[in-house]
Amino acid sequence: MASVASPLSVIRPFSALRLTAGAGFGFGVPPRRLFLGLGASFLDQLRRMTSSYGSRSLTTLAWQKQGVSPIEQVLKDVEWPDKFPFKDEDFSRFDESLDSLFYSEPRFVTHIDDPAISALTKFYSKVFPPSNTPGVCLLDLCSSWVCHYPAGYKQDRIVGMGMNEDELKKNQVLTEYIVRDLNVNPKLPFEDNSFDVITNVVSVDYLTKPIDVFKEMQRILKPEGLAIMSFSNRCFWTKAISIWTSTGDVDHAYIVGAYFHYASGFEPPMMGMLDHLLPLLASGVLFQL
Repeated sequence: MASVASPLSVIRPFSALRLTAGAGFGFGVPPRRLFLGLGASFLDQLRRMTSSYGSRSLTTLAWQKQGVSPIEQVLKDVEWPDKFPFKDEDFSRFDESLDSLFYSEPRFVTHIDDPAISALTKFYSKVFPPSNTPGVCLLDLCSSWVCHYPAGYKQDRIVGMGMNEDELKKNQVLTEYIVRDLNVNPKLPFEDNSFDVITNVVSVDYLTKPIDVFKEMQRILKPEGLAIMSFSNRCFWTKAISIWTSTGDVDHAYIVGAYFHYASGFEPPMMGMLDHLLPLLASGVLFQL
């Protein structure tokens, strides 16, 4: 089976960051550029650019010659619009029934293939605080029976928030869990500055109130915390939002980037390939698995 393309966004809240020697996860953060403010006109243009044989060939040649992906290229020299560029209908779904009904039966399966899982776990091992670090807390949003955290990884507090209690009970990484439908109640029941890391694996495409959720994420993250959103080209298409199902991988990077930007309080994301991971760790990046 071919590996699933799975971009991974890693975003920090604004803060006066410094290199933390020996801490294992503090990074010096240089200035970052903003990337594209996503609008319908740009999505249409991008689809036209990538739909023709010639354009795809040119993109591929540039990728081979320059050693960067098309996603890395399109994020350069772009600006956000002043206002959030999406409409309410962009967050509609084919199936508007209660998500609690859809997720009522547990699914003890993985939603990305083994190479993608391995790459994500390896990434986590590079950016997570060391196991058993006093005072460190993690939150896995839209959690399930697995988090894809490194084997044996432990902290005093690892919270999972998901839709199915049977799945959450089976997750051996979690120290506690909460059953919640974020599309009904996007409020995260935690105090400000509670978590060092927030993860979300292949579920950002189901959020119908993403700005509310991302504002809550920013509120509960500690000043030097990380928010890591991974997403793939697989989904339950009847439950994914329409702007997601009607666009492609490059568009999805912009969509998630827009959530971070318009929620405010996060440093601007960038894009890179996973094999560029180590040299980019000092920057906070949007990665392609």
